[in-house]
Amino acid sequence: MATAFPDLPALIADPHASYARLREAGPAHRVTGPDGLPVWVVTRYRDVRRLLADPRLSLDKTHRLPGNYTGFSLPPALDANLLNMDPPDHTRIRRLVSKAFTPGRVEAMRPGVQALADGLLDAVADRGRADLIADYAAPLPITVICDLLGVPHASRPDFRAWTDALIAPDPADPGAARHAVAAMLAYFPQLIADKRREPGDDLLTDMIGVRDGGDRLTEDELTSLAFLILFAGYENTVQLIGTAVLALLDHPDELAALRADPARTADAVEEFARYDGPALLAIRRFPREDVELDGVRIPAGETVMLSLASANRDPERFAEPDRFVPDRKEGGHLALGHGIHYCVGAPLARLETEVAVGTLLRRFPALALDVPRADLRWRPSLRARGLLALPVRF
Repeated sequence: MATAFPDLPALIADPHASYARLREAGPAHRVTGPDGLPVWVVTRYRDVRRLLADPRLSLDKTHRLPGNYTGFSLPPALDANLLNMDPPDHTRIRRLVSKAFTPGRVEAMRPGVQALADGLLDAVADRGRADLIADYAAPLPITVICDLLGVPHASRPDFRAWTDALIAPDPADPGAARHAVAAMLAYFPQLIADKRREPGDDLLTDMIGVRDGGDRLTEDELTSLAFLILFAGYENTVQLIGTAVLALLDHPDELAALRADPARTADAVEEFARYDGPALLAIRRFPREDVELDGVRIPAGETVMLSLASANRDPERFAEPDRFVPDRKEGGHLALGHGIHYCVGAPLARLETEVAVGTLLRRFPALALDVPRADLRWRPSLRARGLLALPVRF
C-alpha cells in the first residue's frame, strides 16, 4: 500500500524539510501522487546520482506498467524529444543537436545577454521597485531562447504566453495548456519551413542543416526539439535566477561579499543551483527490470521519480547542506542532471544566471525585498521550484 505524497502546500512552502524526512526514513518510498497513481521517490544522493545514469531506468513511456504514470499528453510531433528517449535514438539525436548547440555558441552570446540584462534594468531603474520575475527573470531567457532559435520578434509575446500557460497553468482556465500546445504545434512547422526557405544565423537553421553521415533530424524531431529547447530553456532559467536572488537577499553577508568580489559570481551559480535549484524531481523513469536500493525493491515498469532537491541537500554528500555557501568547495550537485540526460542547455542557463545576478548586484546596491518574506508565492508544482513573483525595491 502506497502512502500519500507529502502534503502539497507544505512541500511548496519548504520542500527541503519534506524531503529530509523521506531521506532519513529510507532510500526509496512508494507514495500516492496527486493524481492517485503510485510513484517511487528516491531521495539519497548516492542513489539518485547512480540511477540518473543507470541504463535499466528508461525514459520511454512504453516501459511503464498499466495503471502507472499518465502525465501530460503531447502530440507525437512534440513528444519525440530527448526527455522521452533512450539510446540509440537518444544518442543519435543528442549527437546531432550537440553539433549545433556548442559551448562556443553559448559564450559568443554573452555580450547580447549582457546588453539585454542592462536594457531590462534600465526600464525599471527610475521606478525604484520591480517584480524581478515579470520584469527581469522571465523576459531575459525567453528573449535569449527566441534569439537562439531565430524566432521573429512579432511572435515572441505569443511564445511567452504559451510557455507560461504550460509552466503555471491557471486553475480558472483549464484549457489554456491544451491551447498553448496546439498553438506551438501549428507554429513550429511553419517556422521550420520558413528557415528552410530563408536560412538564418540561428540554432534552428543549424539543426535543419546538421548531418552525421547520412543521418539528419526528421520533421517531428525538429519540431519537438525546438519545443523542448524553448520550454526547458525558459522554465529552468527563470526559476534559477529568481531563487538565486532570493537566496542572496536571505543572506545579506553573502550578498555583500559577492557584490564586493563580482568575479565569484560564476562559481556562486553552482551553489545557487544546489541550494535551491529549479527542479525538485528529475523527469520520470521506468525500470526495465527490478531495481534494489538497500533492501528496497522497485518493480519493473513502475514510475520512479529521482529527487534532485533531496540529493542536493544530503548531509552524506554535502557538509552543512542547508547552509548557503557561495564558495562551497564540494562540487557534483545534480540540479542539472547527470549521465546521458544531463541538461544540454546547462552552459546557457549558467551564463544567463551569472550575467543576470551579477548585473543586478552591480546596478542596484540597495536591493531589498519589497514584501514580507512570508508573503512570497511559489509555483504550485511538485516538480518545479520557482517563485511566481519577487517584488523588490532598490
